[in-house]
Amino acid sequence: MIYYRYENCNYINDSLTLRKQTVYIKEIFMDRTEWYLEYEILTNRPGLLGDISSLLGMLSINIIMINGVENGKRGMLILSKYDDQVTRLRSILQTMDTIRLTKLRKPNLRDKLAVRHGKYIHRDIENRKIIRFVRNELGLLVDFMAELYKNEGHKLIGMRGMPRVGKTESIVAASVSANKRWLFVSSTLLKQTVRNQLIQGEYSPDNIYIIDGVVSKNRANEKHWQLIREIMQLPAVKVVEHPDIFVQATEYNLDDFDYIIELRSHEDEEITYDEVEKAQFNQGDGFSMFDF
Repeated sequence: MIYYRYENCNYINDSLTLRKQTVYIKEIFMDRTEWYLEYEILTNRPGLLGDISSLLGMLSINIIMINGVENGKRGMLILSKYDDQVTRLRSILQTMDTIRLTKLRKPNLRDKLAVRHGKYIHRDIENRKIIRFVRNELGLLVDFMAELYKNEGHKLIGMRGMPRVGKTESIVAASVSANKRWLFVSSTLLKQTVRNQLIQGEYSPDNIYIIDGVVSKNRANEKHWQLIREIMQLPAVKVVEHPDIFVQATEYNLDDFDYIIELRSHEDEEITYDEVEKAQFNQGDGFSMFDF
């Protein structure tokens, strides 16, 4: 990934000149390595951030992004041309009595999202596949899922949550953010939707396939399950709402999922599937289901 840094840039009317400057800046930073720096503030005195920024400048290290993260910590994405610059930075920061260095490493997805949103995503202690969000973290959730979508190859993602918490909307928003096309194999967004086949062009590794485990289990026929088996063989991203219900009706199990995302209205909300099935299939009376 390539980053751009503009310092003291004036507005330029000539678009050709602007393009030339962009290429020049790109060439400057493309040979640099990205690092994640995080420290805990022990004494929050005026000028602390300025001192650290000056230190980075003297070491020829560029700041790409900076933000406060959880529990009085500050995180930075930085660029360094030489690793020994980072080694010197580590040794200097460890001598400062106003901060405590907590992380200085090559950034992972969790680090980048923490700097972007000011908070970490939270994994389950016992099962690292389970990642928890609450409704006021929808922006963080959408960014996280979009980054997962951008990776090529097979990926199976489960989404747990009560009705009307924003599961399907988050899945679709992440698809838009990742510039991917989404396809509903089964869903309740448009009443009750169950598809038995795909048309030419819909079998693509660039598509996001969305499956509602409750709808598929209770409304689907054998043609629908055959379609799901075909989709599972594609090197593409599949997102299954209510994965616990989905595995009850298939040969798959929860260990097959790469990630299981839990979305709650608040942290103490309990996800119960009796209420989920009752809420969804009260919509199923009369002419409320579409079969394709």
